[in-house]
Amino acid sequence: RLLHALGFTADASNAVVCTLHGLLAALPLLLVSLLVVHGWEALFAKVRGRSRVPGALLVAVLFTLALPTTMPLWQAAMGLSFGVVLGKEVFGGTGRNIVHPAVAAMTFLALAWPESLRGDAVWIPVEGATGLTLFDQAATSGVVALETTGTGWWDALLGSGPGPLGAFSPLACLLGALFLVATALISWRTVLAVFVGAIAAALLFQVLDLADGPAADIPANWHLVLGSLAFGAVFLATDPVTSPVTNAGRWIHGLLLGGVVVMIRVGNPAHPEGTYSALLLAGIFAPLNDSVVVWAHTRRRRARG
Repeated sequence: RLLHALGFTADASNAVVCTLHGLLAALPLLLVSLLVVHGWEALFAKVRGRSRVPGALLVAVLFTLALPTTMPLWQAAMGLSFGVVLGKEVFGGTGRNIVHPAVAAMTFLALAWPESLRGDAVWIPVEGATGLTLFDQAATSGVVALETTGTGWWDALLGSGPGPLGAFSPLACLLGALFLVATALISWRTVLAVFVGAIAAALLFQVLDLADGPAADIPANWHLVLGSLAFGAVFLATDPVTSPVTNAGRWIHGLLLGGVVVMIRVGNPAHPEGTYSALLLAGIFAPLNDSVVVWAHTRRRRARG
């Protein structure tokens, strides 16, 4: 209705109309996310007698970009409340949390209301319209099913299927990575390590024939452009608070993350995407990665005298 009021007519082939429709559909989720994050942070800041730390907008935006636009607002509010309170504030707030609030929120939603994050009716905010993400199609019918419909690897890279606003186009995520690396906001080592870890794990599963099913047969290069792997690698795995600070630790962090994503995709049909579960696990182990690297470096220096 709002599009009609603005003078636009529904046209699936019109990129401007589709973009506006998607942004308008995501706007309520973004507003609710902002209210939830600001509300909890204001409450904890008042109780602790501290000033608020910037960062609420980034958490709300990343959380919104990870969701389907059809997500019920009350479920989004519950999930983000869990992420902010139990993922960050109980540890002391920004700078002290061991997991990213958006990652904790997405993991909670995947366990509490998985039907709101999967299926053919959650990704397209048009009544009566359905469509599986490219990853769900590949995980259920194999990559051959995608290629049969004319969807090639380059189409998946550009983003030719339905999915979350922030994750449906891996190319857009990579362009974002180039900007963030150029401005020294993230480490390229983490991003590259995630992709290397995913490729290595996929090749290992296929060479050793460790699993059966369509997901096990997904080629290594396809894993990089399916699902939320690129989005997680660029915008969540590189979070300066919850990722390692040593260069070697970043490599370990990324390799672990990429490998676990593929492991979950191949070995857990009940929750095949795996990106956010892997991010949660990698975030927990990030301090250990740095500790091991520092310990090894210290021991090596002592041995040299």
